[in-house]
Amino acid sequence: MIRYAKLPLPYDLKAMQKELILFQGEWQAHFNTLYYEGSWTGITLRSPGGGTKNIIPDLIADADYQDTAFMQHFKTVITLISHISCPIMAVRFLNLQAGAVIKPHRDNELAFEMGEARLHFPIITNPLVSFNIEDTSIPLQAGDCWYINANLTHSVANMGSTNRIHLVIDCKVNDWLKHMMSQATEVSYKEDDSRNLLNIIRELRMQNTNTSNKLAAELEQQLTVINTIHTPDIK
Repeated sequence: MIRYAKLPLPYDLKAMQKELILFQGEWQAHFNTLYYEGSWTGITLRSPGGGTKNIIPDLIADADYQDTAFMQHFKTVITLISHISCPIMAVRFLNLQAGAVIKPHRDNELAFEMGEARLHFPIITNPLVSFNIEDTSIPLQAGDCWYINANLTHSVANMGSTNRIHLVIDCKVNDWLKHMMSQATEVSYKEDDSRNLLNIIRELRMQNTNTSNKLAAELEQQLTVINTIHTPDIK
């Protein structure tokens, strides 16, 4: 299971920052106040049905995701999405304001191996922002693109004096995204996953039923993705 990966997806950072400054719409507070302390707000650019109020949509496979009225204000986002060649679900800006903390939590089944991926594009940040996956702090810098395994426990703290704003895009995994993952310049995954997958695949093949063979084939695809990721910095 991949924990996180830095992907080569460039975008016009300065232009996107300018569009954020010029935006006059309302930022919506995150509905689940148990998740955080301080202020955590968002702008919804794409959501189920195209509603602007739902900044944290449920990732339902058959949901009808549509651009909201706010998308037209962000030409840079439209351009970026045009270069992401996989099905796009939710798109939003999330603002963790100075002094705010997102508590440790998981977004159930939102992971590359489970068919869905969350991409983070840091737009405005500061050196005192800490983004943690399990026990690891990830150095998310403005202008980067990172895949984050949201199914793993993660937390964020903004101890700086300025806000932290990320563009967050949820999408479905396809061959294009698998290829992008294989091009990652930095990647982290659980070292024992390959061995565990091999054991599970072996047991499923021994059962030799239609269901077990189908599951084995799906796990073999996951193993292929892990084995095709070659980078100079594997943590």
